[in-house]
Amino acid sequence: MSKVHVKVNDKVYVLTGKDAGKTGKVLAVFPKTGRVIVEGVAVSTMHKRPRTAGEPGGIVHIETTIDASNVMVVCESCKRPSKLGKKFDSNGNKVRYCKACGETVSVVGQEDK
Repeated sequence: MSKVHVKVNDKVYVLTGKDAGKTGKVLAVFPKTGRVIVEGVAVSTMHKRPRTAGEPGGIVHIETTIDASNVMVVCESCKRPSKLGKKFDSNGNKVRYCKACGETVSVVGQEDK
C-alpha cells in the first residue's frame, strides 16, 4: 500500500495526460493502486444495454481513475497548485499546509468522514 498525497474533496489540478490543465474535486482515492477519481477528468463513454424491461439503455459517461502523481492540490488561499507539507500546529494537531504560502489546508485525521 502506498501513500497518496490527496484526500477526498480536495480541489486538484491535473498536470499531465489528455486532461492536463483541468481542475476538479477528488471523488475517490484508491491508496493500494495509487489512483484517484477526479470530477470531470478522464471521462469515458460506456455503451450500456438495458438489463431489465424498465431499465433504459444508452450511452453513459463515467469518470475513470488517473494516477495520483498526475494531480496537484490547489491551495484555497493562494489559488494555485502547490506542494503540501505536514507540520504540527500550536494545539499539537498534525496539519497539511501549502508550501508556497504557508497557509493550513486541513487537519490530518479530521477530514470529512
